[in-house]
Amino acid sequence: MSARLPRTPSGTGRTRIVGATLVDGTGAPALPDAEVEVVDDRIGYVGPRRPDTGADTEADAVGNGRATPATVVDARGLHVLPGFVDLHVHAAMPDDVGPDVRAGWFPEEEAFSTARTLARTLAAGVTTARDLSGLTPGFRNAVAAGHITGPRLHLAVALLSPTGGHGDPVAPNGSLPVYAQRATTPGWCVVDTADEVVRAVRRLDRIGADVIKVCTSGGLSTPGDDPTELGVPAEHVALIVAEMRRRRSQPVTAHAQSEQGIREALRGGAASIEHGYGLTDELIEEMLDRATVLVPTLSALTSLPDPARASQEKIDRKRWWRDTGLRAVARAVEAGVTIATGTDAGVVPHGRNLAELGHLVDVGMTPLAAVRAGTLVGARTMGLQEHLGSVTTGKLADLVLTRADPLTAVHALADPREVRAVWQSGRVVKDLDRITGA
Repeated sequence: MSARLPRTPSGTGRTRIVGATLVDGTGAPALPDAEVEVVDDRIGYVGPRRPDTGADTEADAVGNGRATPATVVDARGLHVLPGFVDLHVHAAMPDDVGPDVRAGWFPEEEAFSTARTLARTLAAGVTTARDLSGLTPGFRNAVAAGHITGPRLHLAVALLSPTGGHGDPVAPNGSLPVYAQRATTPGWCVVDTADEVVRAVRRLDRIGADVIKVCTSGGLSTPGDDPTELGVPAEHVALIVAEMRRRRSQPVTAHAQSEQGIREALRGGAASIEHGYGLTDELIEEMLDRATVLVPTLSALTSLPDPARASQEKIDRKRWWRDTGLRAVARAVEAGVTIATGTDAGVVPHGRNLAELGHLVDVGMTPLAAVRAGTLVGARTMGLQEHLGSVTTGKLADLVLTRADPLTAVHALADPREVRAVWQSGRVVKDLDRITGA
């Protein structure tokens, strides 16, 4: 599957990043004292550090014979990796402002809050993200134009849910939250019939969605909702998949927490499963047979509600799902299910996206495999592996320099301060130590 590659502002010139330990995202062993050369927005060389000729006589890309001097970044003691991919974020959901405050915001305040969130996500080392409801293509366009900084974006725009399901904002008493009443572009589409499903998918395609998200189970966050409740059934998921194949081949991903919800998503043909906490051995085998990707969002799973705001019943329910989900994901890891990283940021704090790597290691992944899940596997899931996901000659120069060793101290990467520098399309977007010359 190939997909639309979102643009971002590009770098110019040549940069040699020398001396770092390379972890390239492919699963290959780390390479100490490596060199990565960036030429404009692409990677021009990857491998052992080359001798310093002093003159840098390589001709520029125009081929006019004149030397293009390179900026040399001394990265000794650091680790160079691909830019990370987070397949499950909600950038329009602030993590530091409650719904009561948001209810009084003007649209401009919503927009500036989202822009700040996107900048924090990029600074955490995530250069590409999939937003699974809440953002309009205007934010994707703003990142592409350089009006704001953030990951290049694939958008679901809204999620599809049945009446009373995980994506239906109406409370059991029939009331609609203030934020839902005033939303200019709702992050949900309530669908109950085949005609409503097809119409909603066509509307999302028209607005420019890159991925279709469908809820095949209930969830833990919507009022009156429970993960064990059935959402959109398999026959409607299959309708969505067929409609997408007739149009622009956008992938379909399913919010599926319970056993039955996962089963409906798989049998409907969803390309990836978000959460997957109710996985059984039978469903794991089905995922392997279908080559379905699991995005377990362990950051959200392991986060318990605030006791000051949640009832004990809600805390106990979340604790049960946490324990069940961790066991299920560990079995999926052991069985060899393809796993990619997604945090559900917005439900959990933004800017700590690389915490997901540590959670994957906690359920049995090696650190090297966790890095691959957060880079190359994520890019493949988005259909962008030709351009992103590994430190490979010819790919876009999305690069991260970390202080913590991702293979021996992966949990430390949860702290965005461990990400010392970030390049996106060859352009420096973070440099805490002022080593890039930007």
